[in-house]
Amino acid sequence: MEELEKVRALKSSQEEKKEARVSLSDPEARVMKQSDGGYAPSYNVQISTDAKEKMIVGIGVSQSGSDYEELVPAVDRVELQMGEDPVQVVVDGGFTSRDNILAMSEREVDLIGSMGTGTSQSAGQMKRRGVDPSFYPNAFDYDAVRDSFRCPAGKILRANGEEKRPGRTNYKYRACATDCQRCPFQQKCCPQNGPRSIVRGVDAPEVGAFIAKMETAEGKKIYRQRGPVAEFPNAWIKAKIGLRQFRLRGLIKVGMEVLWAALTYNIKQWIRLCWRPQWA
Repeated sequence: MEELEKVRALKSSQEEKKEARVSLSDPEARVMKQSDGGYAPSYNVQISTDAKEKMIVGIGVSQSGSDYEELVPAVDRVELQMGEDPVQVVVDGGFTSRDNILAMSEREVDLIGSMGTGTSQSAGQMKRRGVDPSFYPNAFDYDAVRDSFRCPAGKILRANGEEKRPGRTNYKYRACATDCQRCPFQQKCCPQNGPRSIVRGVDAPEVGAFIAKMETAEGKKIYRQRGPVAEFPNAWIKAKIGLRQFRLRGLIKVGMEVLWAALTYNIKQWIRLCWRPQWA
């Protein structure tokens, strides 16, 4: 019941809370998406690997299906093991969020990662609303002097408040309701009959610096090294040890199983680094 209440607490609606359930064989596991597209009770394993020697320097297990919240704990574990924060951390898009960019900047850790522009998501939202592509946000012209937008039909959208988010401020603009009602392009622009609105996002300086860095050749070169470094320990543990499915149940025991697998991997790397040169 304790684990069920934890799951219910994460649900937003009463219907979701009512339908919440946990695995009877392992109540501490959480339903997560699998590589085959299906869903099953799982744990989220995080492995931090040193890029130079390929040794595992941090490992953790969580009940979260998302990686966004796992970066800061991962850096904490590395700091605990090594006595200091890493100079640089390379992550994939699952860890790259504005919150994490701000957190790493505050700790003076050089974050390298992939972050989407959000363009495809915005286009998807417009399509679901029935908006014609000729009236997507990129078709609206921004006037920085007047702080307003001009729509493709020539109507003005004026400032209408702002929303503060971590690492970003969203400035909102809205058209006059009568302009939209009289517009011959209403069904293409705002088919839901509401006055058209648009959002202009402005990133925090730290986020802007991160995006600019990832556009450089050096940033892209470093990011390309992530795959061989980060994926090899996972592949080795699965292939050599056969740890594709946990044999134990419960967060603590699963953590112990992962820890032994990581220790085995590190011993193999230690032999490669220390013994083999002597044999040679």
